[in-house]
Amino acid sequence: MIVFALLAAIAAGFVRGLAGFGLSVVLVPVLQLAIAPSAAVLVGLISLFLIGLTDLGRVRRDADRSAIPISALALVCMPLGLWALTALPVEWARVLIAAVSLGAFVLVAVPLGKVVMPRLPAMGLSGFFTGFFGGFAGMPGPGMAPFYLRGRLEPAAARASMMAIFLALTPISAAFFVWRGIGGWNEVKLALMLFPAVLFGDWFGHRAFGRVSKTQWQVATALVLGGAALGAMWKLLA
Repeated sequence: MIVFALLAAIAAGFVRGLAGFGLSVVLVPVLQLAIAPSAAVLVGLISLFLIGLTDLGRVRRDADRSAIPISALALVCMPLGLWALTALPVEWARVLIAAVSLGAFVLVAVPLGKVVMPRLPAMGLSGFFTGFFGGFAGMPGPGMAPFYLRGRLEPAAARASMMAIFLALTPISAAFFVWRGIGGWNEVKLALMLFPAVLFGDWFGHRAFGRVSKTQWQVATALVLGGAALGAMWKLLA
């Protein structure tokens, strides 16, 4: 299982470096097959915070101001997701966490045609689902990905904005987990053990991002998330 966890950490780091989100989408479904879903979520949150610290300069330079209200609303909604995670039986939590991974792919890849939502309601929905998915599955990305990947921002700004939201949410949500008695030093140690692998994958993701166009970035992000989601569902069913 350690080998699978390290490989998942490398893949998760790569996805995060390329897309700006997706680390937990890849990492948590693999970890929650061996440890409790809530513990896997906490490891994902700690990993997101650690890797976010390496991108402070990029966040300050490129992030859009929309990251501020989305982060604030997500913080308000995150306890609802955490309540759902702790209230559901473990078996249902495992299934739904894998479903969130699949949903991340669907939200990014499904064509919307001419459907356009006004900016303020879109930001509100993004903040709500970012917080809920962050608390329930340690995956804030599926909530914010449609807003930023389908919006008018350039990839660098969209990617940095998502990184900024992760950086704001993850330490507070991780501390809330510990305060509620969900996890502790064991999850911190596991996240630290996996961090070199995450950092290695993230470095390759950053290099790949600098070599692709906007369309290629969107397609590559959808394909990687789709592969990760199918892999998570296959492992869960197996």
